[in-house]
Amino acid sequence: MAKTQDFTATLKDMMGAFPVDTTALEDAFKSTASLNEKLSGVALDAAEKSAEISNKWTKETLAKLTEMSKAKTEPADYAKAATDFASASAEVAAENMAAFAEIAKKVQTETVELLMAAGKDVAEDATAAVKKATNEVTAAAKKAATAK
Repeated sequence: MAKTQDFTATLKDMMGAFPVDTTALEDAFKSTASLNEKLSGVALDAAEKSAEISNKWTKETLAKLTEMSKAKTEPADYAKAATDFASASAEVAAENMAAFAEIAKKVQTETVELLMAAGKDVAEDATAAVKKATNEVTAAAKKAATAK
């Protein structure tokens, strides 16, 4: 009966000739985790500021509604209160929408800056990894060629 050849030693030698460096993968993971942390910080900061604006806007609206809902002596006073409420609400809405726009603009700017920096880092890391891999493969190929 034919005996199957054991390729374990051959495979081990072949894998040893082309070592795999996991530091590039680890560095990529760390870079990604760091970028995600920074992006999360930007998003959470924006959410916190948006919540503050919404809370303030709600309180101001409720205060104006309280004033508007008070009993009046003249029917015309109700119309005036409604008009005052509407104009004040429009003014506050414009201010708050401008504040939300500023938050959005800041988030956009910070996100672009983070992504540009991350892209630059990735390009530098990729260049270094390719150069290192090329050197290792060249060295392994020379070693394999001289071993024959």
